[in-house]
Amino acid sequence: MTVTYTGEVATCRGLGCFLKLLRRWRGSIYKLVWIDLILFLSLYYALNLTYRFVLTASQKVVFENIVNYCNEYITLIPLSFVLGFYVSIVMTRWWNQYTAIPFPDPLAVFVSATVHGQDERGRVMRRTIMRYVCLCVTMMFTMISPRVKKRFPTLAHFVEAGLLQPSEKEIMDDLNSKFPKHSKHWMPIVWAASIITRARKEGRVRDDFAVKTMIDELNKFRGQCGLLLSYDTISVPLVYTQVVTLAVYSYFVTTLMGHQWVEGNKYHVDLYFPVFTTLQFFFYMGWLKVAESLINPFGDDDDDFEVNWMIDRNLQVSYLIVDEMHHQHPELVRDQYWDEVFPQELPYTLASEPFREQHPLPSTANIAVKNNESELFIPSSLKADEKLDEAQYDDIHSAINFTAKPGSLRRSGSSRASNIGSSVPDAIQRVNSVAGKLKRLFSKEDGPTENKTDSCSDSTVELAQGATTALNPKTQPSSMRITDQIIEEVDEQMTITSQKSANETRPSVMQVFGPPKPSEPVPVPAAKSAPHDYSINPPMHHHISQSAPTHTIDSPPKDMDFIDNISIGSADCDDYDDEFARLKNLREQERRSRMALNLARSLSSKSDPNELTELLLFERRQSSAQATPFSSMQNV
Repeated sequence: MTVTYTGEVATCRGLGCFLKLLRRWRGSIYKLVWIDLILFLSLYYALNLTYRFVLTASQKVVFENIVNYCNEYITLIPLSFVLGFYVSIVMTRWWNQYTAIPFPDPLAVFVSATVHGQDERGRVMRRTIMRYVCLCVTMMFTMISPRVKKRFPTLAHFVEAGLLQPSEKEIMDDLNSKFPKHSKHWMPIVWAASIITRARKEGRVRDDFAVKTMIDELNKFRGQCGLLLSYDTISVPLVYTQVVTLAVYSYFVTTLMGHQWVEGNKYHVDLYFPVFTTLQFFFYMGWLKVAESLINPFGDDDDDFEVNWMIDRNLQVSYLIVDEMHHQHPELVRDQYWDEVFPQELPYTLASEPFREQHPLPSTANIAVKNNESELFIPSSLKADEKLDEAQYDDIHSAINFTAKPGSLRRSGSSRASNIGSSVPDAIQRVNSVAGKLKRLFSKEDGPTENKTDSCSDSTVELAQGATTALNPKTQPSSMRITDQIIEEVDEQMTITSQKSANETRPSVMQVFGPPKPSEPVPVPAAKSAPHDYSINPPMHHHISQSAPTHTIDSPPKDMDFIDNISIGSADCDDYDDEFARLKNLREQERRSRMALNLARSLSSKSDPNELTELLLFERRQSSAQATPFSSMQNV
């Protein structure tokens, strides 16, 4: 069982809190090294007495030479480095093994929350799942811990403990007879996963996400059990353990001769007791014993883990969560600070009053900056630009601009063209604004085609101007305030949540006009293949006469697509070009109309409803007027 002393070292006062720990025996270094220390001192005094009372003068000379030789070359053994690195590895491995021990508490919470049913079958499902999980970890412990193996030596002992049913034992015995080489600790996890799947089919688990959560937790539990088995199978390399052991024992065997007291030694203390040799043995041998004790924390040492207690605790807590506390909680009442929302400070007792603590301050809380040092420093190496072209002037007046002079920072106005330095950007342009998008979309340079009708251009320009006016009601060409520009950006980024919280209900375009009118079908004649002949027949459409003649195009050019050579309604090439250009222009107008309508819908929540409705009505009238000639031609 792990020896804990955390409560005794909570506060350090006086000479320290570790000194009182030196009196403890259980888990102490004295308990680990006392036998080795007695053996070492016995050999030391045996050699010392032999040198002083048994050996002759010539033999003493040989003994003294051996002592000097051992004392000179004992430093060649790198004991501190080898032993310290080894103990560091063992300590890290020891703590990692503890953190890898699986506990069923998270899975029990998931099972209790997601496997519903207060009847007997629901209760059986929950308890069986957790029993299988506890059985898995217990079977794993029997393979790595001697104390658990002594408690559960066979599967029959699991049946007597209630972790395994007789029918389940028969299944495991049958598998062990067929596959005796592999452990079967994972079988209960598979059974638990099957029960979760059955509960989902029966409707006791109401969603697939809950099933995935429990299956993932089962796999994690199984993985931790496998990790502990890997720690048990793959230990620290034996070569390293042997090197450390040989280094320690060879060092102290050499110390037995190298630290002997001989004649001519100026210190007579070692004649009676080797003080520093004993301390050295105490430290280095204790270090090695720590590594021996912690390399397998599932044994019977004082600092090994309490695995038998874990087995009992796992089953008890699992049944408590999934059965006794299933879907139960205390009554919902208002807390003590309901009216205050949160407490200003929690109360203290008389014993804890001396430990009242203040709010921690950051490291720069006590740094004060002087007033003369807190002023902004603006570089004075700015040169005024003499001339600005018209495009730059328009960009400056349509964006947020700043000017800089030595020792001052002010907002730029109408005279900003002569104050903007060449070393800084002329203007901080607004990006991705709705007004900018509309300007770029309906500009002459960025237009989709050059064949724009006057009516479409006028309507789109008016729509863009109306949208820009609705978005920027305070925009003036001469000057612009920074606060106005910031408010405009905030309005453009208005979220759906803020729109829902508005008091007035704004109608949408779909509510006023309904869905947009579908475009008229374009009659494209069907192709009829013939050898060495390309004949095109008109489609069977109710708008086109069935007696239309069949037109034939002989020897189509190789550098032109065949579909582009089809004439619609006439065999004359000039008529075909005019008809194709008209249809292309009409499709482009419809596309632009739909694009303008979509943009108007996106601005419906930010613009005036009445003004937007007028714009949409104007756009719809223009679209109807443009589509009327083509519809009349089809009807004819």
